Amino acid sequence: MTRRNANLLLLLAGAVWGMGFIAQSTAMDDIGPYTFVGARFVIASIVLLPLAIYESKRATRKLPVIAYLQFIIIGAVLFAAMALQQVGLLTTTVTNSGVLTGLYVVIVPILALLIFREIPHYIIWPSVVLTFSGIFLLSGGHLSALTKGDILTIMCAVGNALQVILITRYVIKYARPLTFSFMQFATIAILGSISGLGFETTEMTSLLPALPEILYAGIFSSALAFTIQAVAQRYTTAPQTAIFMSSEVLFAALFGAILLGERIPAIGYLGGLLIFTAMILTETIPHIKRKVLTS
Repeated sequence: MTRRNANLLLLLAGAVWGMGFIAQSTAMDDIGPYTFVGARFVIASIVLLPLAIYESKRATRKLPVIAYLQFIIIGAVLFAAMALQQVGLLTTTVTNSGVLTGLYVVIVPILALLIFREIPHYIIWPSVVLTFSGIFLLSGGHLSALTKGDILTIMCAVGNALQVILITRYVIKYARPLTFSFMQFATIAILGSISGLGFETTEMTSLLPALPEILYAGIFSSALAFTIQAVAQRYTTAPQTAIFMSSEVLFAALFGAILLGERIPAIGYLGGLLIFTAMILTETIPHIKRKVLTS
């Protein structure tokens, strides 16, 4: 797979997550955040299990025990991020949550540099600035006073950034994206279900009104989109992954306007243009430079 196709797949994942953001918000009318996280990843685990088994049977070598431990740790990191985002939605607006979640675009290259001393391509830094500027403008160019939910969402962004970096660092080398995704989902399903049982009093009957959101989030936002991420990241970089995945904010605004009647502020169209400009830069500049050097 070429890097361009990998980035296009990540763009598709952003579109799926964008619509899933609406499902995450509306589901909170009926069930608690931990219950929602646990339920969606139970569905995701069930969907992905047969594919993971098929991949394992076709594999030419077994995974080492350390690989499974790494998969579980990354799953725990993603659970923390997902739970923080869901709990944060209780006390912040959808707009603020979307903008602050998008901070992981900025955080990924910074954490990669600080933790692993990975120096990104120079075009990543202006692209990061363009991306976050676009996300900010998409919200209307302002944020209300920070609430507890806003702080939790910023912590979610750190978790998302760490998950992206850990996949690039520890998962790609095994070339087993379906197995990794299943282990990651199963870990989140277990942690989410335990947290829901421990901290929430959700009745089984309350799950029925939220079932459409749970199924969409489980099948598409989780099983499909996160697996696309695991596959596509084998062929691109962590900073580029973060930038293309950040398109979820743009798609969330688009689907919000179409499905919920929300309106994108005029300045938001400029924000969308900045986001796509960042994507084009991260895709074309390294490619052009390679062609120049090899010609």
